[in-house]
Amino acid sequence: MAKNTYDESSFKVLRGLEPVRQRPGMYTNLESPNHLIAEVVDNACDEALGGYARNIYVTAHTDGSISVLDDGRGIPTGIHPEEKVSVVEVAFTVLHSGGKFDKDSGGAYKFAGGLHGVGVAVTNALSDKVEVTVYRDGFMHFVRFVKGVAEKPLAKVGECPKKQTGTMVRSWPTAKYFDVPSVILPQLEKSLRSKAVLLPGVSVTLHYEKSGETKSWTYPEGLKGYLAETLENEELAVPIFAEEQFITGATDSGFSEGEGAAWAMVWTAEGQIMRESYVNLIPTQHGGTHDSGLRDGIFNAVKNFAELHSLLPKGVKLVPEDVFSRTSYVLSSKVLDPQFQGQTKDKLVSRDALRLVSMMVKDPLELWLNEHVDYGKRITELAIQQAQSRLRSAQKVEKKKGSSVAVLPGKLTDCSSNDTSRTELFLVEGDSAGGSAKQGRNKEFQAVLPLRGKVLNTFEVERDRLFANNEIHDISVAIGVDPHDPSEQVDLSNLRYNGIYIMADADVDGAHISTLLLTLFFRHFYRVVEAGKIYLAQPPLFRIDVPAQGKKPIRKLYALNEGELQAIEDRLRQEKVREGAWSISRFKGLGEMNAEQLWDTTLNPDTRRALRVSVNDLPMAKNMDMFRMLMGKQEASTRRAWLEYHGNEVTGDV
Repeated sequence: MAKNTYDESSFKVLRGLEPVRQRPGMYTNLESPNHLIAEVVDNACDEALGGYARNIYVTAHTDGSISVLDDGRGIPTGIHPEEKVSVVEVAFTVLHSGGKFDKDSGGAYKFAGGLHGVGVAVTNALSDKVEVTVYRDGFMHFVRFVKGVAEKPLAKVGECPKKQTGTMVRSWPTAKYFDVPSVILPQLEKSLRSKAVLLPGVSVTLHYEKSGETKSWTYPEGLKGYLAETLENEELAVPIFAEEQFITGATDSGFSEGEGAAWAMVWTAEGQIMRESYVNLIPTQHGGTHDSGLRDGIFNAVKNFAELHSLLPKGVKLVPEDVFSRTSYVLSSKVLDPQFQGQTKDKLVSRDALRLVSMMVKDPLELWLNEHVDYGKRITELAIQQAQSRLRSAQKVEKKKGSSVAVLPGKLTDCSSNDTSRTELFLVEGDSAGGSAKQGRNKEFQAVLPLRGKVLNTFEVERDRLFANNEIHDISVAIGVDPHDPSEQVDLSNLRYNGIYIMADADVDGAHISTLLLTLFFRHFYRVVEAGKIYLAQPPLFRIDVPAQGKKPIRKLYALNEGELQAIEDRLRQEKVREGAWSISRFKGLGEMNAEQLWDTTLNPDTRRALRVSVNDLPMAKNMDMFRMLMGKQEASTRRAWLEYHGNEVTGDV
């Protein structure tokens, strides 16, 4: 049997496109190759967004390949001064390269969705073959990539009219990387139609080579027409409200000229709810801070209208979910420097986007409601009905609990709401962090339980001995569920919180405490984990203070880890912030954060990042074996062997 060694030869440096092939799931969605084509389409759309392209033509070829043709400016064809190959070859073979980073007035793109610089390079890395044709300066230029490598340098292959410009990219995705080997055409069609919605005046066409069918989309009414078409079978409670608001000229808001949002929204009493959001034409399937900004703007506008006209019954207090529950919308926001969660860009995490969209939406909606009082009253009526339903549900739950509820622990700072669909509990490491959390939380629906020191390793502790530990006793009583074995069926109707958040320091000790708490929940509160109620909060490790620059005010940025810190510093350099002008602080613990910082980064549901803990599909015995190896007291030798074998897969925080 070969001996596993861990020495200098164990370290491998991945170059070129190899990182993508080694870990494709970090760069694209592996369900199907659709995201590979979306990267190419997004580049064409960025040309259209800048006003340089008027037509995007996509062809689904009979051999399974997809080609995308636009009439934009065409990728520059000259030699890159640093890489010494054509810019086209750089774009398709070098990660973190592109023309979208420079946001100065002379940059190629002011607003663009592709900002990670790994877009079409990923398409190339995960394709058997990619062909690129560029029409520019009166010539056709062509290059073919096979398995990510250019067969020959980019070459002129013919002439074309000087007015003809643009780029055509044809990709043959590599089937082995994806669950579904070929592009899912209905999904592609839906995506292309949405691009037409977001690009008024731009024609988007999809041609099926096999059947000869061609579909073309243009939406003269933009978002409003798209929303009306999608909800044509639903009964609308009020007419669609469509508007757009963008920053113009100099402003002290901290946002740049051109940033803002366009939207169409409507309320329905029942039936289908339709919600789609985009950032610089990129679809954000999991929403993000721009969606939260829309919700915030809608809630404040409707709440102000209801209070102005004295529409709220006694004892009814609206919350954002009441107003938002029957809202359908399409939101298209423009953000100068969007930050996404992951390369697939499913979720926007730029904190400023919440304030931007909320600011854009609130005043126009409030004005519209007061100009159409009947519409405003109907929307408020729907919100009140939802609030009353929510309150009735909460009362039922409270009555069911009755007086049998155990006395809550004294350290628990509970929330005021009894609505278990909204309430959250934060298990906080240390009394000092607990104090900041208590001050920074939303008292209505967020509770805080500070924990002292490291929780007991409970993997081998019998259930009837758990309550000898005060911390575990307090956790059990606070959440309202008794300890149980994974094999038991448990009634979770007494669970007092919809989410239980483990909030520990962003360091090694914090990770240890999180591991001990996860062990407790997995071993003795398994059904709570299975129900998706346990989360790991993601407090930042670094704070970056950036001085005022031009129209941009003083900024405070946060990074979860060294990688994000490096990315933020790279972005500041691209923004031409003077090297060394910003200062970096490393949080030694949550207790160093004041209440406002803790709310903004870790507590606020609209801006925080949290990881939901889920149970995998492996048999219970295998999961237990893994936990036993990691947490068992008699497993030191097995644990050491496992760590030696997997030692090259992690970066240690020493």
